[in-house]
Order: sequence, then C-alpha cells, then structure tokens
Amino acid sequence: MGGYLSPSHANVPEGSLDFSSEEITNLIRRALAEDVGRGDLTTRVTMDQAIKAKGTFNSKQRLVVAGLPLARRVFESLDPSLEWQGGVQDGSEVAAGTPLASICGVAGSLLTGERVALNFLQQLSGTATFTRQLKEILAGTRAEILDTRKTAPGLRSLQKYAVRMGGGTNHRLRLDDGILMKGNHLRLAGGIPAAVGRALRDRPSGFRVEVEVTSRAELIEAIQAGADGVLLDNMSPSEVRECVELVAGRVRVEVSGGISAANIRAYAEAGADYISVGALTHSAPAADINFRIDPIS
Repeated sequence: MGGYLSPSHANVPEGSLDFSSEEITNLIRRALAEDVGRGDLTTRVTMDQAIKAKGTFNSKQRLVVAGLPLARRVFESLDPSLEWQGGVQDGSEVAAGTPLASICGVAGSLLTGERVALNFLQQLSGTATFTRQLKEILAGTRAEILDTRKTAPGLRSLQKYAVRMGGGTNHRLRLDDGILMKGNHLRLAGGIPAAVGRALRDRPSGFRVEVEVTSRAELIEAIQAGADGVLLDNMSPSEVRECVELVAGRVRVEVSGGISAANIRAYAEAGADYISVGALTHSAPAADINFRIDPIS
C-alpha cells in the first residue's frame, strides 16, 4: 500500500485493501448518514416493504472495475439479509454493457443504498480506468505511473487502491511513509546540501531520500549531496532527457507537473523511471455505471 520511497508496506500483498477494517466501516457509516439522513422518505411512502428485487450494476462504457467489495459492504451495512451475487473482480477491464455484480433482497434496501454504492463504485472505477489508459500509453517503456497525495480527504486508501487496480504504483500513502523534500522544505532547511545531509544522517533505516529539483544546477547539488532519487518538477521532456543523461543511472528519476495523456509518453521516452500524476486521484472522470433494480416475481 505504501510507496516506492520506503519499505514500510513491503509486506502488504499487491492490490490488497481490508474492506472490513474500522476505517472502511466508519467511512460507509458516514456516507450513509450523509445520504439517508432520518430515512429514505421517497421509498417509504411509495414502496411496499414486502417487495423483493434484484439490483445489477452495469457498465455503460469500457472501464476498469474498482470498488465492488465496497459497494457490497454498503448494502450489507444497510440490510444484512441482502444476498450479493458476485460477478467480475476488481481490476478487470470490461466492455460497455457488462453486468458487474448483482444483489437481491428487500427492494427498499436496494433503493436506499443505491446512490452511496454507486458513488463509491463510479469514482474508484474512474480512477482505475484513467490509470489503465495512461499505463497503456506507456507500453514498451520502463516508466512506472505513480499517484500522489492529492486525494480527497478521508478517501486516500480507497483512491490509491483504485490506482493499483488500474496498474499504477503508489507513491507515499502518508507523510510517515517516505522522505521527499520539496521546495518549501529546502528553503526552510537552508538549501539542498544542508537538507539532504541532515536527512541522510537522521533518516530511519531503510528509507530513501528523494529531492525535488527544478533546474540542472539543483540536480547536480542533489546528486553531489548523496540523494537517492530526484523529482524533476515542471520540466519539459527535452529538459528531462538532458537531466537523465546527466544522472547516468546514479539515482532514480521521477518527473511531475503538467503530466497528461497527451505528453506522458514523451516523458517516458525521455528516460524517466517514474511519472507521478496527481490527476489520477484529483481529476479522473467518474466511470459510467448504472444500477438497475427489477422486481422478483
């Protein structure tokens, strides 16, 4: 779950997330309270509570699925008697019109949980889909796609899970997860040599030191100071290529800033080892998924 900067989550299986955790339980509880309030008024005044139904999630576009276990937990939190009928697995790429999963039981419970389950599933599948699209653009290069900490507050573990489902790699999960010195750190610490020197001296065992640089001169300072990796910020592909040639394999090179589907291939071909894309978690469009509920006779 952690990033490539540190070993702190090295024993967590690829893609795993504990959907039964207290963190997820509390998140679902808050999401349902936000949406349901004192009760589903429309369902209560229009629906015979004895009606049984089957609800099915369907893709309306080509997408990569992420969040089905979370959707299941939403419904089970509302009504433990509901029966989940699993379909595809998270991480699967499906065509438009594919049934993803179904759930059967009291129609009112399906109606009440519909929006919250869809909100989670559409957002996470959108992130996974966008990640996979960028990964496909990089086919044949050595570059890996990284996410960032630009996540919706309270949803980071889920959004980073979705990135993994799309084939991306997580950067830091939290601030205790790695050492990455950016502009503000460097100014406050007295510059690159001073900041890197102190970090190398005081870092916990096993942690690497990465430094954000914005110029060739700063890159040279970082290398000479002993940094393990550099983040080339807001450079053009041609500038990145020059920096990669200067580095000559001595440190790992990450690039960030203004990365899009239109230019990510150019950065990879310039020699970057890692390309971090904040848009994976802050701007990926929600996937088009619907939830059709039909009565069971």
